[in-house]
Order: sequence, then structure tokens, then C-alpha cells
Amino acid sequence: MRTFGAVVQALREHAGLGREEFADRVRYSKHTVASVELGRRMPDAVFVERAEEALGNTGALRRAAEHLGRQPGLAAWFRQWARLEQTAIALCTYECRMVPGLLQTEAYARAMAVDHVPPLDDAQIEERWIARAERQKLLWERPNTAFSFIIEECLFLRRTGGSEVTRDLIEHVRELAELRNVEIQIMPLVQTSHTGLQGPFQVLETPDIRWFAYIEGQESGQLISDRKVVSVLQRRYARMRSQALSMEDSVSLLQRMRGDL
Repeated sequence: MRTFGAVVQALREHAGLGREEFADRVRYSKHTVASVELGRRMPDAVFVERAEEALGNTGALRRAAEHLGRQPGLAAWFRQWARLEQTAIALCTYECRMVPGLLQTEAYARAMAVDHVPPLDDAQIEERWIARAERQKLLWERPNTAFSFIIEECLFLRRTGGSEVTRDLIEHVRELAELRNVEIQIMPLVQTSHTGLQGPFQVLETPDIRWFAYIEGQESGQLISDRKVVSVLQRRYARMRSQALSMEDSVSLLQRMRGDL
């Protein structure tokens, strides 16, 4: 959005138009024009068309607008990783704090949002769930992408949202484990050898056979492209796959946990 806004401003200045004069021509307020140029506001299709006409019909703005996009509900630091997810051919996730977003139910996601600090309003909670549900489509829309998850057993024992929410969550995860492109393993609560003690992380492979990693902390996230670091995380994940329960044993454990609720 900032890049698009900079292009609008450059073309406007090249045409010798002040911001107020340009605003009159596109029939938007000068404040709206300023917000677009500064990358604070997403321009709608009408703005793009009127701006094209006012700035010479070069086609530059129409083409640039095709690459505009925003992902409401996704944290700013996560969006770059979310874009990589869209084309990944393999995605591996280890999580020890919460059930990964791609596997969450709506009730579980909303239960976590209730405990957010600072508090979220209803619109923010709704926006976050919509964004998460949109991401979850990857599991079905990319059947040739291999998804692997290693999840700590304690995340289900915590019963976030209560027993009913957890029962539905377990059933949902079990159903996802039946997808051919999804592999889910549970790391047992009692585990004498555990390679993931340094925290959760994700690694993915792109179509051009490049690997990236992502690590998230409190109010921050880090995209890692350094091949040496990514290689270490790949090896850690491979070791954890041997330490976690097999897919069959993981599903059996989930069934037992659901029965105990």
C-alpha cells in the first residue's frame, strides 16, 4: 500500500497537480488522497480508475493495484510468512503454546481471544477469526502441499475454553489428520528426550526449492532465510518427528483424551 501510494504521489507531482487539485479531479477528499499516498488507506477500484484518468491513463495504477492486498486479522509481523504459506510445497510446524492456527476451531480461537491483553473488541475478534479461517483453506486448496504438525499433548490437557470446546477441537484435529496431505503427531507429556525445548518454530519449502523458517514470540515474529539457521531447525524438526508419537498412536491418544473429557 505504501508503494502504491508513492506511485500515485509521483505521478501526481509529475503531472504538476497539487494534492487538493488532484482530489477535486478524482472526486475524493484531499484527506483521502493523503491517506492513500501515505499508504494508510486501501484505495478502492473507483479511486484507481479516476486516478488513472486524471494522470494520463498510463495503465501504471491499474497494474499496480492488482498487487494490492491486505490481510486483516493477521499480525503485521506474520504477513510476510503468510504470503510464503500461499505457495509453499511443504510446511512443518512445531507448537508448544497453543494449537496451531491452521488446526483451530472457531470456538477455540475465540476462547483464546477472550484472554488477549490488551482486551480485543468484538470486531477485532471477528476479524481475527475470519483471517484464520481464510488461512485454513490452504489445507484443502493445496492438496499437493505436505503439511506436518508436531503438537504438545499438554495443549489439549489445558482445556482452553472448557471441556466442550476441547472435545470439538480434538475431533476437528482428528478429522484433519485423515487428509492425505496432513500429518499430525503428538509429543507426549512425559518425554525423556525432546529436541524442541528451545521453543516453537515453523519451516517451509518454496516451489523453487528454498527453505525459510519462522519463529514467533511476544508481539513479534522473525522470518529466517539464513540457510545455516534454517538447516539447524530442519534437523531439529526431523529429530522431533522421531521423538513424537506416530500418526496412528497420536490419533489413538486424541481419542482417549476426548473420551476422558
